[in-house]
Amino acid sequence: MRGARKRLCSALIAAYVFFSLYAAYTVFLRPQRTAASRPAHRDRRGPRDHVAVGNEEWNPWEGDEKNELVASQQRYEANLKMIKNARSHLEQMSLRVQIWGKAAIGLYLWQHIFGGHLEPAEVTAQWREGSQKAGKTYFSFITGPSVVPGYFSVEAENVVLVLNGREKAKITYATQWLHYAQTLIQAHKLQHVAVVLLGSEQCSNEWIQPYLKRNGGFVNLLFVTYDYALVNEEDIFQWPLGVATYRNFPVVEPSWSMLHDPRSYLCNFLGTVYNNSSREMLMEVLQQDGLDKICWIAAREQWQPQETNESFKNYQDALLQSDLTLCPVGINTECYRIYEACSYGSLPVVEDVMTPGDCGNSSMYHSAPLQLLKTMGAPFIFIKNWKELPAVLEKEKKMSLQDKIQRRKKLLEWYRSFKAWMRQKFINSLENSFLSTDKG
Repeated sequence: MRGARKRLCSALIAAYVFFSLYAAYTVFLRPQRTAASRPAHRDRRGPRDHVAVGNEEWNPWEGDEKNELVASQQRYEANLKMIKNARSHLEQMSLRVQIWGKAAIGLYLWQHIFGGHLEPAEVTAQWREGSQKAGKTYFSFITGPSVVPGYFSVEAENVVLVLNGREKAKITYATQWLHYAQTLIQAHKLQHVAVVLLGSEQCSNEWIQPYLKRNGGFVNLLFVTYDYALVNEEDIFQWPLGVATYRNFPVVEPSWSMLHDPRSYLCNFLGTVYNNSSREMLMEVLQQDGLDKICWIAAREQWQPQETNESFKNYQDALLQSDLTLCPVGINTECYRIYEACSYGSLPVVEDVMTPGDCGNSSMYHSAPLQLLKTMGAPFIFIKNWKELPAVLEKEKKMSLQDKIQRRKKLLEWYRSFKAWMRQKFINSLENSFLSTDKG
């Protein structure tokens, strides 16, 4: 009896150990088959019956696993879309460029070519700023007397310096800004620098050369006014002189009356007549043939850097009321008057002769002077001598109003396209130089 009980106890212990080992194997060691790897066999009668078919076991969590899988896939796709959008945004805006406008020509760049706005609007404000996105670049612009080296926030690693290098005192001031930019480059606070330069009217710009990267300096790109002989369209580009923003010449929006109204005068010339210049010949031609009676002429003997309110209004009225604007050479062939006439749809009559100096003395300048304007197909009247003017005005007298309207439209459209082209060229040059340098 005692032996039988001992055998029964041994059998129970053995059974307990066996089932314990089997349970441990099932829970910890046996490979688990997931819902993703297990085919789902369902009764054709509908999804309410989750039954085992063949050797498959019924999994009460199968529906939850599939829902989690779908949700996980949706989260993955949403994150992927977000990453793609962020990448696309970064590709579209790859640069941040801050423009330091320390010469009046910077206002022509920002307000006339870029169509940008400045706050506050008052031209006498100590600090003015604006911003806009263009191409792959976010541009910000600052100007005013309060923009002083070391006393404002440098908000981008890429900078365009707008400088005046027309005379010795201006060059000294421009050099201080270049040294400040160089210090920021050395401190790794800036990566790239470009310069827009109001250059010498004789194209004597040798002082800027040591600062160019091609000569061991740090300036990646140079945009310079007048027919500078070293322009190569690679890192040195010709830039338009533009309107006299230092005299607060405005951005002019074309109107219906500007296009269609008859104008009171065939031509105009309001400006300084220098001794022993071609402007003296121009005045003689106008007076000898009585052409000064059909043209708005207001000559003065001494140049004035600033206009009075009355003289400035007279000048604007003369442009608006004249079919042609006479543009004799000064120290350089290119002058503000050319661009100001275009703003009002008054066709420039340009004296197409080279002035003394170093401008245009290279094989690049087969069309000098005014290489940039001629390359862009400016629809002007070019003359070599003011003795040609009577024939030009005689032809003008015979022109119908409809023909003049069409000519104004052509001129205004050309000027709009010219500014748009210069804007795109400026943006492309910065992006191609700065981004390729980053990749390098």
